[in-house]
Amino acid sequence: MIRIDAAAEAQDAEQRLAAARDARRRERTARILAPLVVGLIALSAWDLVVRINDIPPYILPGPALVLDSLVNDWGTLWPSLLVTIEITVLALAVATFGGLLLAILFTQSKWVELSFFPYAVVLQVTPVIAIAPLILIYVDNVHAALLICAWIVAFFPILSNTTLGLNSADRNLLALYKLYGATRWQTLRYLRLPSAMPYFLAGLRIAGGLALIGAIVAEFAAGSAGSSSGLAYRILESGYRLEIPRMFAALLLISLTGIAIFLAFTLLQHLVLRRWHESATPTDD
Repeated sequence: MIRIDAAAEAQDAEQRLAAARDARRRERTARILAPLVVGLIALSAWDLVVRINDIPPYILPGPALVLDSLVNDWGTLWPSLLVTIEITVLALAVATFGGLLLAILFTQSKWVELSFFPYAVVLQVTPVIAIAPLILIYVDNVHAALLICAWIVAFFPILSNTTLGLNSADRNLLALYKLYGATRWQTLRYLRLPSAMPYFLAGLRIAGGLALIGAIVAEFAAGSAGSSSGLAYRILESGYRLEIPRMFAALLLISLTGIAIFLAFTLLQHLVLRRWHESATPTDD
């Protein structure tokens, strides 16, 4: 009787595991198919509105015309896309290095955090579009000015999230490290940094999109000074020439770049945290 009950419980547990795996598989499929279906419906509605109302392309081009412009103007849009990506990646790299370093410094000295963190807040709450013209005036190199603008936008999420993560280490473990005479470096390396990793990666994912936004806004502010610049200038140029399909094509490239950045950092977060952090480990419930 006991053997029969044990076999039944084992079979029931196996069925629950199989059901959980099926549920996760359906969820992964839905994550891909649901946005695709919504996107196809939106594109169909867009194309239908343009056709029914006979809207001229210089007011609202259809999806097919935008795609055609993307292909025909690829020789112009591709170099601009590379410039925008370069500014975004460099700004994000500088913001990541500076934000992480300053967050560690804040953790090691409360006086340093109290002295400098308010100025980081000032940078965050000041609209970059308001200070971009000043940066373009005082910085002779347009490329460097665009990089500074993008860095300003991307810097604060990394600093804020990492500082929060470093300060969120378990107090009992901190006391235990102190009891055993661990140095500040040992506490930072083996306790604070692993505790801050989910916060840092979340800040990095936010900062990636903000760096792209900062680069685009700075290019808009640069105007004709950025004539050899990125996609924002191509949008301005297309607007002046009423080449609206090419404007939409540039907007499409910007959106796809932002999506690629978000997905890349989401994958990085999953790969780093999947084996040890609850936010990335699957559940069998």
